Formats: sequence, C-alpha cells, structure tokens
Amino acid sequence: MKRTVTAILLVMLLTSMLYSAFKITPVGAVGTIYIRADGSVDPPTAPIQRNGNVYTLTSNITSDADPAIVVERDNIMVDGSGFMVEGTGAILFRGIYLNGRSNVTIKNTAIEAFDCGIFLASSSNNIIGNNITANNYCGIWLYSPSSGNSISGNNITNNGVGILLDSSSNNIVSGNNIANNGHGIYLSRSSNNCIAQNNLTANDWFGMRIEASSSNNSITENTITDGSIGDARAAISLLSSSYCNVARNSLERNNKGLMFEYADDNTVVENEIVGNLEGFSIASCSNNFIIHNSFIDNTKYVILNSTNLWNASYPSGGNYWSDYTGIDLYCGSYQNETGSDKMGDTPYVIDVNNTDRYPLIYPYGYVPSPDFNNDGIIDIFDLVRMALAFGSVPGMPNWDPYVDLNQDGLIDIFDLVVVALRFGETV
Repeated sequence: MKRTVTAILLVMLLTSMLYSAFKITPVGAVGTIYIRADGSVDPPTAPIQRNGNVYTLTSNITSDADPAIVVERDNIMVDGSGFMVEGTGAILFRGIYLNGRSNVTIKNTAIEAFDCGIFLASSSNNIIGNNITANNYCGIWLYSPSSGNSISGNNITNNGVGILLDSSSNNIVSGNNIANNGHGIYLSRSSNNCIAQNNLTANDWFGMRIEASSSNNSITENTITDGSIGDARAAISLLSSSYCNVARNSLERNNKGLMFEYADDNTVVENEIVGNLEGFSIASCSNNFIIHNSFIDNTKYVILNSTNLWNASYPSGGNYWSDYTGIDLYCGSYQNETGSDKMGDTPYVIDVNNTDRYPLIYPYGYVPSPDFNNDGIIDIFDLVRMALAFGSVPGMPNWDPYVDLNQDGLIDIFDLVVVALRFGETV
C-alpha cells in the first residue's frame, strides 16, 4: 500500500513539473504577502485592506513567490471580494497557505496557476467557501493532520486534483462544483470525513478516490456524471478502506459507477447507478452491505474473489436491477405465499457467490409520476411510453416500472386514465 501511495504522489509531482515548464513569470509579480500574527499586513503596500479581523483584497494579485499569501493569525476572515490570486504554475508553489491555523475563513477568491491553490497544514476548524480554484495542480489540499475544516460552495475546475485530503480527518466537503479535473475528490489516510451534496462532472480519472485506510467516511447525496472514461476509473472508488457509508448518490454515464478493491465492511444504500459501462466492479472484497440501490441500464458487473450481502431480510428487500426478468406473483420470506409484494419471486444471481434474494420490481424510493421523462410536461412522449408498455407485467420484455402508476404490477387502463386526465399539464 505504501508503494501504491508513493507511486501516485510521484505521478502528481511529475504532472506538476510538466505544467510548470510551460509557464512564464509575469511582469510586475509580487513576493509573498503575510498576514502576521499581530494582525498587520506585510508588506503594508499589499492590496489587502484590514477592517478588524476581516482582510479584503482590493485588486488582483500576481505572485512569483511561494507561498503567495501566508496567514499567520487565527480567528480572521480573508475575503477575496472576487479578485484573483495568480501564480506562475511553478512546482510546489502555493497560493494561500495556512500552517497550524484555526478559525480562518477564506472566501470569494479566485486562485489560479499554483501547484496548490489553497494549502492547509495541521490546521483545524477553518472554512474554505465560495472560492474558484482553476488550473492548479491541486485546487485545495488539507495536509497532515488537518481536522474540523469545512470546504463548501467552491467551484473547482481544470486542476490535476480538485480536493485532496491527506492524513486529515473529521472534515466536511459539501456543495462544491467540481468539473474537468483529473481526480475530483481524493482521500488518502483520511477518516471520519463527510463528503456530501457535491456535483462532480467530467473528471478524467476518478470522481472520488478513497484509499489507504481511509475508513468511516460518509459519502452521501453526491452527483457524479460523465467522467472516469479510462479502463480502471470510476465515479466512486474505495481501495483498502472500510466502514464507509456510500448512500443516496447519483452515478451516471461513467466508466464504472462503483469500484471496490480490498474494501470490506462498507455500506452501499439507496444509490442510483445509471448508464455506466460497469455498474459495480468489486475485487477481493467481503462483507459489504449493498441494498436498496437502483442499477439501471449498466452494461455489466464485475465481481472477482468477493462475497457480499446484496439484500436485507424480508420484507426490506434488496436492489432494483433493470435487467431482472423475474415475475412478482408471490410474497413472503420464501416467496411462496399468494400475493405480490413488489419483489421478484426468484433471486437475481450476480455470480456463484453473490445473489440478491429479494430483487425489487420498482426502483427504490421512486414516486410515480405521469411525466415519465421528467421534462416538466405531460405530453405525447409520455403517452407513447405508456402505449409501448401497455398490458405488460414484471418479467415481460416491454415491462416499464416507471409507467405502472398505481404500482399494482400491471400496466393497464387505470394507468392510462391517469395520463389522459392530466395530458397537457405542467408539473
């Protein structure tokens, strides 16, 4: 594992060196600006205005120094006021640097062309919010150990790594827009973090990479789309990390939705995994609890040397699989009692060691709506979809669970009447 982490860091270093080789030091660049422990700004001619504990940028800053801005005082706010801090792309140069600091807020700043845009070392209880980090090797880096920090509402684009947590725990990463980076969010040796409600789009390597004993992390309600197109890449990847909660994420149009390697005892619940080349790739993993997810229109699943639990006990059930062809005529823990229960009567077999005993007939948590394509209007397109599925029951080739509006296991006149009565209505 140490060898794997070392190799990744070496790739980061080489990437940074190549990036810096093509940058030119701008004319008029300034050296390092300090916010000193006594509250003063050094040099006093720097374009930063102090008002009590609020330090506001008054113009763009172009820096050829490392770091560009050093914060040496706790309990302050650095407000970029929409201005930019721009570097030269030089290797190991940092934009805004905190070491051993607490209760510092960095907001409203655009930070570009550094090895690391915002770098926190051994710093706790700070807020990084509403910034733009672009064209850096790493947008935001929390380093050994930094805890209790909040990284929220930032736009992070075109960096090698968007957000990196390295030996840093108990942080919150939420509500960020993270697009067109190499890695979106990367955790190494970092545990007990909350990664929630981020929007990750078109990141080339991994949307999220959780590795090297990064355990007990909560990964919830993120949207990860249109990325990770390489052979070994995924929207969410767990490597040698355990006891993580991966819940209510939307993973769509990636090379792999989920990829677990040597990752045991994790919980994967209520995720939508749609239109990926591989829905779930699992290698050498055991005792992961995987229920109430919706696996829709994924090309395949890859399970190697792994045995995991794919359903809860009856009647909680398992997962929804769009390619499941079973029927629903029976109920009960052995599926031998008369009456449907919205679970398939036969198991969904993934491989010889992995079976979902209670596959769901409907996507978990789906609330029926006659606007089947979610375009905001009940129109001819919805009516055509109803017509194509009319008369079908679970297990038939034209069965469409989204069209069964009363969820009685039969698409019939009662469903059609709902669409007809609301035809033309906006929703």
